[in-house]
Amino acid sequence: MPPIQRVLIVGGTHGNEFTGAYLIKKFEQHPNLVHRANFETLTLLANPKAFAAVRRYIDKDQNRCFQKSDLQDLTRFSCEDIRAREINNLFGANGKTPVNVILDIHSTTANMGLTVISNEHPFNLQLVAYLQSVNPLVNVYILPKSIESSSLPSICELGCTIEVGAVAQGVLQADRFVQTEALIETALNYLEQYNQGKIPSFHNTLTFYRHCGTIDYPRNESGELQAMIHPQLQFQDYKPLAPGEPIFLTFTGEAIAYQGDSIVYPVFINEAAYYEKGIAMCITQQEQVIL
Repeated sequence: MPPIQRVLIVGGTHGNEFTGAYLIKKFEQHPNLVHRANFETLTLLANPKAFAAVRRYIDKDQNRCFQKSDLQDLTRFSCEDIRAREINNLFGANGKTPVNVILDIHSTTANMGLTVISNEHPFNLQLVAYLQSVNPLVNVYILPKSIESSSLPSICELGCTIEVGAVAQGVLQADRFVQTEALIETALNYLEQYNQGKIPSFHNTLTFYRHCGTIDYPRNESGELQAMIHPQLQFQDYKPLAPGEPIFLTFTGEAIAYQGDSIVYPVFINEAAYYEKGIAMCITQQEQVIL
């Protein structure tokens, strides 16, 4: 694979996720922090209008606006659709300044710690495996292309999304800010060494969590919630969940059990932004691969 020419660091795809937005502002004020000798590093505040309004989005979720067919549909005039076309026209494969790698910074209200979301491109797997080798607390979450294809990083084949939590919406949390910045620094260092042909050796067994579905909250015919995340499951992201264990608690105090037929590992448990998407948690399977 040819050397990396240009890297884009993105924050504020969701305007109320302050960790990424303020890291971008810091990098813009101190570009030496992300400068590397053998590739160009660019930064982007992805949804400035939503950030100014301290809202996840103005009209629609910008991280669902990057399907190729949607980007080509000029009849889409929402704030986020227009901004998605601008971003693609700047940084996409046929843009003015096409990038080779995207590092997209997000935060979550779920207790997911340091999570790196990737697809299964061999380059990306090597990158996230290196991040995990440097910091064993890094969780790797693998998404299928069918889900990833609408997100901002999908305009570029290489890179990953960094998802850090638990962090409340519209809040800066110093420990998560520092941890995320360190993860960005490690990723840039890896890319620099990759270009030099000096990829450091590291333990090549990658533990990751593969997305395999979602579970919604119990709802009535009007779509109103009938239960909450069970206290036993709250904040237990990446912990094993066995069939028969409680996942919801009704308002009358009745526990509702997980009905699957095998152990799974839920993530994005009780994510605030996912209530509107009909997602109480995402379900994953734990896997290991030798790279």
